[in-house]
Order: sequence, then C-alpha cells, then structure tokens
Amino acid sequence: MSASLAARQPVLVGIGTCMQREDDLARSREPLDLMLQAVRRAGEDAGGSAALAGVARIAVPRGRWRYRNPAGEIARAIGAASATTVMASVGVLQQSLIGDACTRIAAGEIDTALVVGGDAGYRLLRAKVAGERAPERQQDDGPMVQLEPAQELLHPAEVRAGIDLPVPLYAILESVWRARQGWTLAEHRQRLGAMLERFSNVAAGNPEAWRRKRFSAAEISEPSERNPMLAFPYTRLHCSTWSVDQAGALLFCSAAKADALGIPRAQWIHPWASTESNHMTAVSARAELAGCLGARLAGQAALAAGGIDAAQLDLVELYSCFPIAVALYAHELGLPLTRDLTVTGGMPFAGGPFNNYVLQATCRMAQLIRDGRGRTGLVSSVSGILTKQGFGLWANEPNAAGFCFADLTAEVAQQQVTRDVVEAFHGPAQIAGYTIVHDQDRPRALVLADTPGGARSLAASADPALIARMQSAEFCGEKISVAGDAFTVA
Repeated sequence: MSASLAARQPVLVGIGTCMQREDDLARSREPLDLMLQAVRRAGEDAGGSAALAGVARIAVPRGRWRYRNPAGEIARAIGAASATTVMASVGVLQQSLIGDACTRIAAGEIDTALVVGGDAGYRLLRAKVAGERAPERQQDDGPMVQLEPAQELLHPAEVRAGIDLPVPLYAILESVWRARQGWTLAEHRQRLGAMLERFSNVAAGNPEAWRRKRFSAAEISEPSERNPMLAFPYTRLHCSTWSVDQAGALLFCSAAKADALGIPRAQWIHPWASTESNHMTAVSARAELAGCLGARLAGQAALAAGGIDAAQLDLVELYSCFPIAVALYAHELGLPLTRDLTVTGGMPFAGGPFNNYVLQATCRMAQLIRDGRGRTGLVSSVSGILTKQGFGLWANEPNAAGFCFADLTAEVAQQQVTRDVVEAFHGPAQIAGYTIVHDQDRPRALVLADTPGGARSLAASADPALIARMQSAEFCGEKISVAGDAFTVA
C-alpha cells in the first residue's frame, strides 16, 4: 500500500449511541435530540468537538419522524454548515450510507463524514397511550441529496392480500425453511427458541440493550398474554422490538485527517469492505424461497476482500428483524446457528430502532473490537423483506489491500430466478409457504402457492378449523384449490 493511498484510507474514529426510556411525554426528548447526543458522543469518543467541526458529509436514514432535513440541523449544531446533507428513505440499505462515506474518503473527495440515525418508537407509543401527538420541531429546509429505492418493496399482489407489515412475509419464508429442513413444527419451535435464547443472553451482557432480561427458549416461542402470536410461528419475542428510543452515530475520517486531529491509532477501527446488492425482487416472485442470493454474493465479496472465510470471523452481527433473516444469512455465509451471531443481543432484545439498527450494531461491534474481544467483525444489513443485502467487514488493523467497496446488484440481477405472480387465480395449486396472521383475535391463514403453470398466487382463509390444523401440522406442499383471494384444502 503506497503512502498516498494509506493517507486516504477511511477509518472509523468516533462512535456514539444514545437511549432513553422516559414515560413522561413532556420530559422525553425527540428523535433529533437523541441523534444530536449520539453525534456529540461520537465527537467526544474521537477526542473532542474539533473532530466534528467541518464534517464534509452527513447522512441520515429516515425514521418514524417528520423532519425534512435532520442532517442540516446536525450540521449547524456541530459547526459543519457547509456539509453535504443526505436523507435516505426507507428501502435504502443502512450499510449503503456507511459504504458511501468510506468510498468518498478513499477516493479523496472528502476527509470526514458522519452517518447518524435515530428513532423514538417508545415515545410514539407513550403518546398514543396518552391520546396525544409527540411534538417535533419543524424544519423548512430540505437535504441536498435525497436517496430513494428504485421500486416498491411489496408486490401489488402482496398489498392486495392485505400485507402491510413485514412479519407475514417473513413468517412465510420461515415456513419454507422449516419444510426444507424436514423439521416438525415442534422441532422448529424449539430451534427458534434456542437460537433467540442465545441472543437474549448476549443482550443481558450489553449495557445498551433495551431488554436485558434473560428469556428462556420456552418463554420466547410459546405464545402467552404478554407474548402473543403475531404470524405463526412468530410470537412477539421472535420479532424486532421497534418501540425503542435509540440513536447511533459513526464518525469517519481519512487516516491523514485522523492523524492530524491527534486521534490515537489504537482507537481506529478499519473498514475492510462494504458490499451490497440492491436488486429488488418481491418475496412472492422469488423462485427460491429458502435461500438469499444477494446475501451469498455480497457476503462472499466482503470475505474475499478481507482474505478470510466465515469460520475465521471473530465477531458476527447478523440482521435479526426476524429469525429467518438470521438463518438464511448464516446459511449463505456458511455459519453454524450454534455460534454467537450477534454482538448486541439482536433486534428483539437489544432493540430495533426503525431503519437505524445497523448503526447501533456497528457502534457495538467497533467497541468490542477496540476492547480486544475480537480482531475481525462482520455486520450484515437488510432492507425490506430480505430484499436488499449488505455487509460491513471491520478489523482492528488495516487491510493490506485497502478498503474495498463492491456493488453486486448486477450479478444478483443476472442470476436471480423469478416467477410470475398471478392475481385472482382460480384453480388447483400447492402451498409453497404459509402463515397464520393473528390480527386482533381474527386469525387468517395466508398461503403463497405454486400454480400448475409455474406462477405464484396468494390466497387466504378464515376457517377456524383449518387454521387450527395449519398450526399443528405441516401444510407446506399441501394441495389446495384457489378461488381468487380465497383457498380451500383440496
């Protein structure tokens, strides 16, 4: 590596997180204030406010707030009024913002960048309980750069089937995985509980986790009044905890800038690779439902850039919005589910702030690497329903080959096999995957079915007897008769 290239190498020099759990709405801080605190802590972590002054680029992934340009307010607050401000809509990988910051530093375009995000879901929940609206400051300006996904995350047929949250589609993918492994429903329930019990144990040791109570496998997988079934086989404790108030900030510099600021090299965390696939295929149209091509190709590219294989990773953080996301990423990377696959405790326990978790996880990964808990760490990213895939590979020393960014979108698009999705199908079909959606005591069975012509169809049933059977025996592979939006067992 030449001296000039080494000077441009991006390094993570400041990390900052913030969490609040305030029941009094009048005393709770709004999301932008949480982000500002995380930014200031990142600056302090890097040695003081001088590290923040003059930041050239500030990127923020959108949360459940109404701000038009939070990056602009952050820029003004830290003395970086000339910074390029970026807003990334939902559907843009959080890892993309990290990769963009590092790529621009490596190219010599900028020498400092901030990636910061936050959400206040608990505050929103307390406001809803009180019958009030959580106040937020108004902004008149907009970001200089607005990033948007190329297309919608859901297929029109999925929207027509009444799917407005990710959990039913993830649960359908979970059923396909279960059937492919040959597990009974009881075996699958035990495996889900055991995996997330490990996550819960990690969260118990994470001082920044939202839930630090240790949950047993049975407590996680068995439905109860406090742990209701959301979409079979997922209970609430299987799923991301969105009602959290958390923020995270990452401060990047070039190696030359970090040296000029006097930031000790022992503090630097080195990004070895940022890889991603932005090819978008709706769940219903994916020919392979028990795999994730983008995770395989982007994951392989990240590991290849570091010259290591998955077994050599010291620390791993797999995106954990739902258990199938962990299982499929682990499968594609060749990681056993019996090892620790989180450094935070995962989104059900550490907390899953809306569209910000990867920043929280990267902060935790960096801290553990600094503390000597591992030499290398991999953080994965998901957008949509396993729609886009991303990876960040981090280490405590520079990569001999320098920082690598790789966009595998074109390769994934070329190799992705799809199926047509037929709306209002009539005729025989076979269940590819299914779930039981529990919505305010009105459960309905939702199936994704293969038609004789090779297309896919979504259909539902509210038959209580059938629903009970589908939650006690495997129905993947069962023959059904579809009539528009409804189905019966053939």
